[in-house]
Amino acid sequence: MKNMSLARDYIVRAQKRLKAVEVLLKEESWSDVVRESQEVVELALKSLLRASSIEVPRIHDVSPVLEENKERLPKKILDSLSKIVHISRQLRRDRELAFYGSEDLTPSLFYKKEDAVEALKNAEWIVNTVIIHVPGE
Repeated sequence: MKNMSLARDYIVRAQKRLKAVEVLLKEESWSDVVRESQEVVELALKSLLRASSIEVPRIHDVSPVLEENKERLPKKILDSLSKIVHISRQLRRDRELAFYGSEDLTPSLFYKKEDAVEALKNAEWIVNTVIIHVPGE
């Protein structure tokens, strides 16, 4: 957990992906905005874990790890932890559904503009909340 450049890489990549998600929003690809917003959140939160010297699991929703290790997180993050956990869990639930759909659900028909706008807004909030806690190069 000593590779802080990896923590920085995750958050920089999350920032760049936000730009891609904005393009998907302009293209009205609502389900793709939801899916890609989840990946932005995942990268940003894994950056926070690395920056806090917490082992990064190979799972999509790291909120249980954040909760289990809250004493190791920056104090300013603790005020926002419940919102962070909620966003991570919510987007994780939609991850596969927004991408693959199911027999009774077509992603492009199911997800609406409001879903996409909320997902992107939450991803932006997570990145902006986490970035100040990730050491620069």
